[in-house]
Amino acid sequence: MTALGACAVWSLITAAVHGGRPEGVLLAVLALAAGCAAGRITGVLLPVAAPCAGALAGLASTVALPRLGPGAGIAAPLGHAGATAAVLALSAGAACCAAWATPVPARRLALWLLAGAVTVAAALLESTAGVVTCCVVLGCSLVSGQMRHRGPALAASAVAAALVTGLTWAVAGNALPGGLADRLTDRLTPHRVGLWRDALGMVRGQSALGVGPGRFGELSTTAARSTLTDGRPHSAPLQTAAEQGVVGLLLLSAVFCWVLFALWRSQRPTPVVLTAGFTLTAVAAIAAIGNALSFTTVSVGAGLLAGLATARPLAEAPALPAAPGAPSGCERDLHHGGRPAV
Repeated sequence: MTALGACAVWSLITAAVHGGRPEGVLLAVLALAAGCAAGRITGVLLPVAAPCAGALAGLASTVALPRLGPGAGIAAPLGHAGATAAVLALSAGAACCAAWATPVPARRLALWLLAGAVTVAAALLESTAGVVTCCVVLGCSLVSGQMRHRGPALAASAVAAALVTGLTWAVAGNALPGGLADRLTDRLTPHRVGLWRDALGMVRGQSALGVGPGRFGELSTTAARSTLTDGRPHSAPLQTAAEQGVVGLLLLSAVFCWVLFALWRSQRPTPVVLTAGFTLTAVAAIAAIGNALSFTTVSVGAGLLAGLATARPLAEAPALPAAPGAPSGCERDLHHGGRPAV
């Protein structure tokens, strides 16, 4: 909560300096915090039903609203498609968490089938990124049942997210070999790569405070030349660095690293923790090359899954010492008012 509060405060500071619009950042912070709080509460009361309900809700929202937002999207492969893939990955991860949380074999099988159904739904929605991320989440969750130590797996998740982020910066900075750079540019589309390069140019010009939240679309030449644009660079790390400077990027990284640290310390079973960690890493990878975090549904879902996986069991009240001559606890349970207790 402290890290999220720092993100909100820093967005207000950078907006005050450059006249930006911090409403989007504040809404994302609020959605993530609300989802995390709801997950912490429901994860204690309903450790199996809550993630199952979350998976069904995510699947239903994706099927009912395939674009997850109004208006026309840009011609990039991970615009609204990135948000769809992220919600499907979160749904599959929640179903896998519920499967690991239940001790009943029949329920566990049904929940595994639900996770498979989410993957099938991604294929029916023609979401290639959704199919890939759901398969990755499902496969990693199955493997997590054989892992005894969660620390190395969560550390590998952090490294994977860092590698994807570094790849986006390398593409934006034209630091890759020619053949590889051309293939990635064709896959990501020149329009998206142009947005990334504009964002990197803003980082170099205003590395301390950025250009201000919400001002990327005003200053990007690539966005100005496009008739179908939402004014964002379609990369959460690059957008944060361009609009809020290096400090904003460090705060965003701190939130993700703290979530992984909280998962490492969580009292939930290791397969549940690792499944949540792998799922959130997949969402972070999608956000690094897409616009997923700009959708409230994704922010709420990520916070909800993190809260479910870090929920702490309710503390039991300590037993008071029995008075001299008083009946023991076993006797009180067996008899009540001279009659056998129900």
